[in-house]
Amino acid sequence: MAKTPKQAPPKSAKSKAGRAKRRHVNLLQRLAVQKEKAERSERHAQIREQPREGFSRARRASRR
Repeated sequence: MAKTPKQAPPKSAKSKAGRAKRRHVNLLQRLAVQKEKAERSERHAQIREQPREGFSRARRASRR
């Protein structure tokens, strides 16, 4: 037998504030991680652009 539809109880100010706070903290964390990833990828890109000292690794010795 199907359940009868019931209205949810009204949201209290306390629960609304907690939810808003959680959302805000999650947003800040997401932005921080995004920024960190961007910086990291930038650093790695800079590392690859610089020429290597000594012999190039283009011709690698056979591993057999």
